[in-house]
Amino acid sequence: MNGTPHFVWYADLATPSFPADAYENLLARLPDATPFNRLAWLRAAANASGAPRLAVLTAWREARMTLCLPLIHCRERKAGLPFWVVRHLGYPLTDRIVLAVEPGQAETLAAALPHIRRKLPHTLLQLDELLATPEGDAGLAVWGQRSFLWKSERGCRTPVHGIDEQDLREPSGPPRYKLRRARRRCDAIGAALRRVRPKVDDIDALVTALSAVEQASWKGAQGVGIFSPGRAAWMREALRQLAAEDRVRAVLLEHEGRCVSYRLGFLENGRLYDYNLAFLPDYASLGSGRLLLDEWIRWGVDDGWRAIDASRVSRERSRHQLHERMSGAIEHRQWRFYPYRPDALALACAHGVWRYLLKPCLRKYIRKQYTPS
Repeated sequence: MNGTPHFVWYADLATPSFPADAYENLLARLPDATPFNRLAWLRAAANASGAPRLAVLTAWREARMTLCLPLIHCRERKAGLPFWVVRHLGYPLTDRIVLAVEPGQAETLAAALPHIRRKLPHTLLQLDELLATPEGDAGLAVWGQRSFLWKSERGCRTPVHGIDEQDLREPSGPPRYKLRRARRRCDAIGAALRRVRPKVDDIDALVTALSAVEQASWKGAQGVGIFSPGRAAWMREALRQLAAEDRVRAVLLEHEGRCVSYRLGFLENGRLYDYNLAFLPDYASLGSGRLLLDEWIRWGVDDGWRAIDASRVSRERSRHQLHERMSGAIEHRQWRFYPYRPDALALACAHGVWRYLLKPCLRKYIRKQYTPS
C-alpha cells in the first residue's frame, strides 16, 4: 500500500467507536504478538489504571489499521520533582509486548512521534519490555534521532524451551535428580498434579484458589504478587476475558483437595507464557515449582505447543527454573526518549548521574558491607 498513513486518536479501547476487529486483524499479522498485546489484557489494564490518562493512536492506510499504540499519560515524580511521562498501556505488569506495527510499516511508526508529542506533551517517553522487531527498531531509531537524548538497552534475556517428543523422557543432568526428589516427596504425602483449562464460568473459583496461595506466600507478605490489592481487579478481569478466548492454562499441585502450589500461564499461537508461580510456605520443601514446570512441558507435548516461554525474568541474577532446560532466549529492550525541553534535559542529566555515578557507588558500598572480612 502506498501513500501517507492517516492517524486517528481514540480515547478508549472498550467503547463501540474503537475498531476492535481492525486491531485484532492487525495482531493476526504480527507473528510475535504476545498475550499482553491482546485487547482482553489491555482493556483490563485500562480499567485498573485509574488516574493515568489513556490515549490510543492508530494509523490507517485506506480501511486497514497498520499501527496501534495504546498510551498512558501520567504525572510521576523523579528525584522528587513532577514530570509528565508517556508509557505503553499495561505498565508495570506487562511482561513482554511487541509494538503493534504492521510488518513493512516502519515509516509509519517513525511518523507517529510528532502526533504523540502534540497530543501528550511529556518529559520522558519510556517503553519497557519490548521485543525487538525490524519495524519497531527502525521506527524507534528515528524517534531517537528526533529527540534530545535517547537510550536503548537490554532489559533481560528470557529463557525459552522448544517442545518436542524428546520431552516425554526425563531430562538429563541435575534437573533429572531434582525432579525425582520432588516426585518422591509429593508421592510420600499423596500430593497430586492437575492440569486446568478454565472456562469463563470456572475462572472466579480458580482465581480465588490461586490468590489464597499467593497471599500466604512471600509474594503476599511483601505485597508484590499479581493478586495484591492494587492488581487483583486487573488480574481477575484480564483472566476472565482471556479465559473466554481459551488462552488461560494452570497446573496445580494439590494436597488433600487443597491447592498448595501453582503455575499460571497464557497460551498464544502455540507458545505457553509461564506467567506466575506461588506456593504455600509449609510445602516449600517439596520442590513443586520444578515439578510444575515439567508438567507444563509434558502438557505441551500432549497438546502440540511449540514452546514454553518464561515471559519475563529478573534483569539481574535471574533464578527462573526454565534456565535449566532452555533451548534459546529472547531479549527484551527498554527505550527512553527525552524531547527538546528544559525539564527533559534536567531529567536526563539526573538519570545519568544516578545510573553511572551514584548507583555503582551504592552497589559497591553494599557489597563491601555484606562481604565477610
